[in-house]
Amino acid sequence: MEPMVIISILGGLILVLLFAGAPVKPLRLVGQGVIKIMIGALFLFFLNAFGNSFGLYVPINLVTASVSGLLGIPGLCALVAIQTWVV
Repeated sequence: MEPMVIISILGGLILVLLFAGAPVKPLRLVGQGVIKIMIGALFLFFLNAFGNSFGLYVPINLVTASVSGLLGIPGLCALVAIQTWVV
């Protein structure tokens, strides 16, 4: 494609977004979810750092970080209980 066509398409998309507005709400929800998952991974890191002396270890992956991030401290306790008694 020619550069003028690409510039015209991008300019048209910018105008459409200016008039219609960008969907901010879904982007905000995705951002909050990512932040909660990162906080969950941080919870798991501290649990593994301090719980290592007690024999507690919960692997840090997307599922465990999501559970501990979305459910908070009760989710972290549930992961420890599952790791201790079930696995």
